[in-house]
Amino acid sequence: MQQAQPRESGERISWARALIFAVGFFFLATFLIGQLPSYINLESIASSLVGFEQAMWAFALLFLGAFLIIQAVVMLFDPKPVVPPLIFQGLGFIVGAAGLVLTVWASTTGNQFFPGPGMSWNPVLGGEVLWFPAGSVDVVVLGVVMLLVGVAWLFYGVLAAREQSNPDRRDPGTTPAIRALITIGTVTLIVFMLLFAFVSPDGLAKVIMPGSCAVAINKGCSIFTGLFIVNTVYNFILAVAIFCTLGAFALRLHYLMRPVRKNTMSGLYMVGVNLAPIGLLCLVAWFAIYPFIFWLHNLPALGPFFTVCARKSAVPQSCGFSQEGGDLIGAILTTNGFVILMAAVWAWRTKRNLVVIGSVVIAAVLALATLVTHIESPAGYPYQTIIALLLTAAGLIMVSIWTSVARREFAVVGEKPLGCLGMWLVVGTCLFIYIASFGVFSLPGFSDPTEPNIPFAPGAIIGSKSQLDAIVVIVLIGILAAIQFYFLVRNRYRV
Repeated sequence: MQQAQPRESGERISWARALIFAVGFFFLATFLIGQLPSYINLESIASSLVGFEQAMWAFALLFLGAFLIIQAVVMLFDPKPVVPPLIFQGLGFIVGAAGLVLTVWASTTGNQFFPGPGMSWNPVLGGEVLWFPAGSVDVVVLGVVMLLVGVAWLFYGVLAAREQSNPDRRDPGTTPAIRALITIGTVTLIVFMLLFAFVSPDGLAKVIMPGSCAVAINKGCSIFTGLFIVNTVYNFILAVAIFCTLGAFALRLHYLMRPVRKNTMSGLYMVGVNLAPIGLLCLVAWFAIYPFIFWLHNLPALGPFFTVCARKSAVPQSCGFSQEGGDLIGAILTTNGFVILMAAVWAWRTKRNLVVIGSVVIAAVLALATLVTHIESPAGYPYQTIIALLLTAAGLIMVSIWTSVARREFAVVGEKPLGCLGMWLVVGTCLFIYIASFGVFSLPGFSDPTEPNIPFAPGAIIGSKSQLDAIVVIVLIGILAAIQFYFLVRNRYRV
């Protein structure tokens, strides 16, 4: 009689951990395939390419900043460190302090953008400084990226100095410090979301500073209007949440890589090396977009198809890409994002460390991209910066939790089969997370003509014309998802 060969069970994972991984890759796919290409497409077909210039400037600085942080980690924590920690501690303090001063100066003096109004230097092609129109450079973005790089260098420099006197290289898991940082960031974000829903910044500004200086700089008003003061306080609260979650992510990533640095440092270095050329490409796009549009517009066949100019007397300053040109740019970005995700699926079994490290780092960088690309609030979109900070904090919380389970993702916690109840807990939790994400992505008040999935406008108690549907969906569905996830963890189901 033929005997059946026993099959190997393979690696098994608890359903709770599998769900966290699924949510992480779902949002990473949303960023790479949906949000990022559509945002660049929108800016490229706008009537003015100033927004595209600002976006490329922000992406270039962020990606190059991420590359500098990764290089510091590689040089400090390589199995054979090449740089003393004191150097990065000193450089981190200097760069971070300079970034903070630059951010505060640019925000409080009205010098956020360069070239400023009336500034002119060697103008060509209708620009103000060379071919650059007013507002091509966002000084606040430069300051914020310098602050992030400086704080990261200082943080990892201190960790490296501690390691030199401590031979322990174990992964302690999610330590009390990491849990505290995630908890503080999450609670701060939830409290702020409720505060923002019931007290709008412009409504509160009119309460604390009645008169014409409440929400706008009118005659006799300084830049410190009521709205400026309220927005500063709101932004500070969200900055606390962001730095707490960034600290949790950075510390957990450090512990995640510590026991297996020989296998993870090369992967982290590969991620950084790929971020650097992308940042340089964005910098080239920022620098050369107007000469390129001028050259493309003058091509007999391709120019009228790929470019649209509002005024023939103002080429390239009044030009942008046509819908066909924007669709081509969006298709290229979407395809590249899809290829990256499919490559991660293909490399999962053989290069798991690379996939995990690369996924969490890229997800954190893309969460910060939401902030640096929407760091100013143009007229008609007064809450853009606040919403950008809120979404950035939410994304970093997700990445921190994702990183917290990544080290022992295949540690089976229990042997209980899934069963009918377990299937509902898995499917129901995924469904609730999906519905709640619609509420999260309905919060933005960005300069995007697309209507949100669920209406939202702040100010239910102090403010006017409030619509809290998106907040209600987030809170209600989020609570239901948390309850189901609790029972999923408690029952210790395994795949």
